[in-house]
Amino acid sequence: MAQFTTLTSRMVPLPIENVDTDQIIPARFLKATDKNGMGEALFADWRYNPDDSPKPGFVLNDPRYKGAQILLAGDNFGCGSSREHAPWALTGYGFRAVISTSFADIFRNNALKNNLLPVILDAETLKSLFDLVEEAPGAEITVDLETQSVTLPDGSAVSFPIDPFSKTCLSQGVDQLGYIMTFEKDIAAYERNAE
Repeated sequence: MAQFTTLTSRMVPLPIENVDTDQIIPARFLKATDKNGMGEALFADWRYNPDDSPKPGFVLNDPRYKGAQILLAGDNFGCGSSREHAPWALTGYGFRAVISTSFADIFRNNALKNNLLPVILDAETLKSLFDLVEEAPGAEITVDLETQSVTLPDGSAVSFPIDPFSKTCLSQGVDQLGYIMTFEKDIAAYERNAE
């Protein structure tokens, strides 16, 4: 996994509340056992027509947002059934962070384990970001994991919460097992001394 330190990017606005994991990655794509190609299936039912042509009205098909790595989402993002494929699809598409006022717990935990930073901001700040993107689709913000802050184009910063363990894993670019493996020498020494 790549280390997450700071991310400066444009934003993709998806001002829909209660987006569930079946909308993020429809169930028919859950047969896959690895992450390859998951980005193509992200929001498939909203993104593509039945003949697989892109729906022109859906935000991911808007060329103004191509390459943006931050998704702005409505409240309660990632609700519904538990599926690790949802953060796989988001990261496979290229997103590194999702900003919302709240996330479903299981989605949030799956995101953190898959190098996707869920950023919780207050409703007023999120609304100002949606307004900003509407006025200036090319506007960029910076997400700083170390300071746990989002810096807006006017230079103001807003803080966000994250637990210390998840912050450590993201900043080191490791998952939970990778974090444990950083102590491999200490574990081996302990085992030798315990004999």
